[in-house]
Amino acid sequence: MSDWPQVVAVGHNCMDHLCTVEAYPPEDGSTHITDMVSAGGGAAATAAVAAARLGASAAVVGMLGGDALGSTIRALLAQEGVDTRFLRTVAGGRSSDSYIMVDPRHGTRTKFPYPDDLPPIPWDEAQTAAVEHARVLHLDGTRYDNALAAASIAQSAGVPISLDGCHMQPDNAKNRALASMCSILIMNYRYPVEVTGIDDYEKALLEMASWGPKVVVGTQGERGCLAVLDGTVRRFPAYPVKVTDSTGAGDVFHGAFLAAWLRGMDTERCIRFASAAAALKCEKMGGRAGIPTFEAALALMERYS
Repeated sequence: MSDWPQVVAVGHNCMDHLCTVEAYPPEDGSTHITDMVSAGGGAAATAAVAAARLGASAAVVGMLGGDALGSTIRALLAQEGVDTRFLRTVAGGRSSDSYIMVDPRHGTRTKFPYPDDLPPIPWDEAQTAAVEHARVLHLDGTRYDNALAAASIAQSAGVPISLDGCHMQPDNAKNRALASMCSILIMNYRYPVEVTGIDDYEKALLEMASWGPKVVVGTQGERGCLAVLDGTVRRFPAYPVKVTDSTGAGDVFHGAFLAAWLRGMDTERCIRFASAAAALKCEKMGGRAGIPTFEAALALMERYS
């Protein structure tokens, strides 16, 4: 097959229902919903959408329920140009969706995921081949069995592995094992400290860099991100935008980083490009509506370079 996707994503793939609220209420309180939007979501799936919109070919490998929700999730990926050939449908299975309350004062959100009831990926011949022929495998670790199996296939085939460090296993040895298999390790603000057990954030990043990843980045929302470059931790500030909703910003960062990396940008430039794409996403509701074009993200990055 000559049209193997460059980016193969394995991980969370769901539907998001985003509700803008007047203010997030205290326990046993109430508030009004002022707006509601439903859109495709999931960390790995949205990273694949971002990579595709920014010029890379991308696919999602995984399972969907044989319900209307699963059909919608698949259709939304296909509309974005994401290859869905490697998604398998489970008759009678329930797909995943998530309810997200967005506080417009800060663009922050509170998530209420409703997980699926699907079996592990069977890793049939086509799914295995998709990983083996990828330029990069992207994981979010939400199903450790799926993530570890995919990483093992990629490692055996010499395919670089990218990990969204967001979902942690209770057994920290599993987190370290998966992180150590990666070439690109980009994490949220909690992951480095909790996985290493080192309270100092910069020292935690340096420790993880010693495990083998060539790229180590910790994202910190409006504070930008920290990255290990040439053995030194450097800060990259966030780009100034008017934030409407931060849902999916980290997922877009991952997809944008990979799209830039596949174009041959160096690590520093990949980080700046990913930061610009993630910032522009925050101007619109939902994890995908605000994903910019390659040209728009590049223009924002160069405006502040």
